[in-house]
Amino acid sequence: MLMPSVTINDSHSESFASVCPGRGFNCFEFRADVDGRIVDVLATDFCFVDGSTSPSHDGIPILFPFPNRIRDGRYSWDGREYQLPLTEGHPHMLHGFVLDRAWRVVEQGDSFVKGQFQLSVDAPDRLELWPCDFILEVTYTIAGASLTMDVTVQNPDDKPLPWGFGTHSYFKLPLGEGSRVESCLVQTPAHQEWVLDECMPTGERRNVSENADLREGVSLAGRKLDDVLTDLRSDADMIDTIVTDPQAGLRMVQSFPKDFRELVVFTPPWTDAVCMEPYTCVTDAINLQPQGIDAGWRTLDPGDSFTTQIVIRVERV
Repeated sequence: MLMPSVTINDSHSESFASVCPGRGFNCFEFRADVDGRIVDVLATDFCFVDGSTSPSHDGIPILFPFPNRIRDGRYSWDGREYQLPLTEGHPHMLHGFVLDRAWRVVEQGDSFVKGQFQLSVDAPDRLELWPCDFILEVTYTIAGASLTMDVTVQNPDDKPLPWGFGTHSYFKLPLGEGSRVESCLVQTPAHQEWVLDECMPTGERRNVSENADLREGVSLAGRKLDDVLTDLRSDADMIDTIVTDPQAGLRMVQSFPKDFRELVVFTPPWTDAVCMEPYTCVTDAINLQPQGIDAGWRTLDPGDSFTTQIVIRVERV
């Protein structure tokens, strides 16, 4: 079934973005007008809006109240044991509770749209799977060749809310018509990585490996990546992750504040794209933090809120 989408536009250019509230409030299309050139930024299967593809394989999937995996779908909190349903085809639970359910549009204008997801309202069948209720609000705004994603986490419950947040953006390669995927360069400021055992962190960190060292900007030709990077460094307030297409004379910059400690970099085998996924915590943080490992896991007191932002822009090199 074709799901309704919302399109937002920049009033001073041909830039636009499309969001599907019925599929996790996923922004599945962003076309940036760069001096009259329209750049297709996000990789999305044309079947995405009919619901026949995986909710985590296109556009910008939103990951909450945890990003990536929880080992075996099991965790304990405040003396209680929880067992989450395992994601089909995986031995763990992946990507949280909000990417495969419908959100509510609560505010909308020509250049922005705000969506809200409350666990007790929009997925009441999952309320018993998490220690308390939560509200997640996301606002997409388009201005020029930039798409801004403002995020607010709220705790409406009377108990502390455990949480982690991330996105799983699929950035299309190359950026320009006639360019080659192999010529594009991917750059991240990560100096360390988490040691993984079948995609699960062991709790150990080490200097970034040669294959996953993207600090100077490298081609992904011949590289297969599914790594959890950390120690993201920046002299500015925001951290930049960059795709450069020198043949097209363009680059895509994803910027986010230092609230995001980890970055998963993934090369999907089913499409020409690179995923650069900012997370506030590492994979399986809810199980690592009680072991004394600084995994970035957070709690939000009753009535409190947390805000952050991710900006995606396209510009000439």
